[in-house]
Amino acid sequence: RSRLVVKFRRTGESSRSEEDAISGEHEIQIEGVRTELEAVELEDGAAVPKEFANPTDDTFMVEDAVEAIGFGKFQWKLSVITGLAWMADAMEMMILSILAPQLHCEWRLPSWQVALLTSVVFVGMMSSSTLWGNISDQYGRKTGLKISVLWTLYYGILSGFAPVYSWILVLRGLVGFGIGGVPQSVTLYAEFLPMKARAKCILLIEVFWAIGTVFEVLLAVLVMPTLGWRWLLILSALPLLLFAVLCFWLPESARYDVLSGNQEKAIATLKRIATENGAPMPLGKLIISRQEDRGKMRDLFTPHFRWTTLLLWFIWFSNAFSYYGLVLLTTEFFQAGDVCSISSRRKEVKAKCSLSCEYLTEEDYTDLLWTTLSEFPGVLVTLWIIDRIGRKKTMALSFFVFSFCSLLLFLCVGRNVLTVLLFIARAFISGGFQAAYVYTPEVYPTATRALGLGTCSGMARVGALITPFIAQVMLESSVYLTLVVYSGCCLLAAVASCFLPIETKGRGLQESSHREWGQEMVGRGSHSPGVTRSNSGSQE
Repeated sequence: RSRLVVKFRRTGESSRSEEDAISGEHEIQIEGVRTELEAVELEDGAAVPKEFANPTDDTFMVEDAVEAIGFGKFQWKLSVITGLAWMADAMEMMILSILAPQLHCEWRLPSWQVALLTSVVFVGMMSSSTLWGNISDQYGRKTGLKISVLWTLYYGILSGFAPVYSWILVLRGLVGFGIGGVPQSVTLYAEFLPMKARAKCILLIEVFWAIGTVFEVLLAVLVMPTLGWRWLLILSALPLLLFAVLCFWLPESARYDVLSGNQEKAIATLKRIATENGAPMPLGKLIISRQEDRGKMRDLFTPHFRWTTLLLWFIWFSNAFSYYGLVLLTTEFFQAGDVCSISSRRKEVKAKCSLSCEYLTEEDYTDLLWTTLSEFPGVLVTLWIIDRIGRKKTMALSFFVFSFCSLLLFLCVGRNVLTVLLFIARAFISGGFQAAYVYTPEVYPTATRALGLGTCSGMARVGALITPFIAQVMLESSVYLTLVVYSGCCLLAAVASCFLPIETKGRGLQESSHREWGQEMVGRGSHSPGVTRSNSGSQE
């Protein structure tokens, strides 16, 4: 077994003899790693990189170890597994827009019952997210995640066998209850990410969301015409099944283990990551990081943050309201052919029968696939502009383009133009969602960060809960009023984005003690001052 010795020498120590200088070097010996000796030159006055635990006090924290080990093979595997959970989440969301027209026709449901089917999922999500958070804090991230995934899988498959409307309503509500726990996978994920990697990883997660929505539509194209909606519900649970199997590979969060007094288990987990990444493990004793006070609700309403909180709540509400509204409207528009035929069809329907309906055709599914694919350019455009024009302007631009596209739908456009407009609107609104995800954790200080993001997320759920009644029920009486509601809401959100008091572009996370993982998956490449560039990933 060879040892790795890492030496530091401060530059500008030439006045002393070579022997003296050598005695002033820090030596760290790490067993069990086969590498050559490497010397790292430090600027005068620069701090010894955080990665290398200081041998004088011989202690390090989980966060230090994660920074030292860096981003490697283990994190890539973890990214894919977390991505699977998000993919499953996206599929369960996307299925709502496909299921609605189908059940509307098959079971002759009035539109308010169809809308309720979507809302009940969000009610389930809202009522359970705090519960899953508490389970994860009490029994471990992995335990909470496993229970929520198995729960969702079980009820997801079961809803494929629902005999009548009331059954499917209850079962989809229970599926929503389980989906409320999926974000715990990001909690677990973030606790194993070094600071530098967090920004790129939020993008990775977003990409998996987009893959999930596209995969769901592809599945619908293959399954719906032949096997029907029941099989679609059952097959849509596949990523969850895969995730449930891979869940056993997941380690428990080392941070959670340390906090619950299980040091040995935490060290074993960190050693396993170090081995997989082929990186050295810090020496010394693992200690608990300083616990910051958890933020309280009133902290979000201090004079400094009051406006930010209220505006952000509205922005998140509008984001989810418009995003899910557009997803539901897309299938409604395609069913009718275009906007104008919805208006004229409504008049005919009144004369004939209030429950006339068309099933989605293959052409509808193809166009639905095109509009769903727009999430990829949406993510890329946001990534490109967010650091150029700033977070606030990115959100404002996204909302503005969305409301402009909604207003263009007033014109009697043909099928192709309709698809293009929906494509652009969806790309920008999903980009806007991502910008909000970046901005919110950056604007709040460490203590209130998780709470700030949690309340914003709650407001988004409220928006998603209301939207089916606009996109499906109000649409029955007036298409134009529906479009005015969406574009008006987004215009207000664009104004709200401009009025946000703080721009977070190019500044570090607020009071960014990086003891706190709760940067909630975002760092967006903005390093805190004083953190030197890490050499853990690349060896000169």
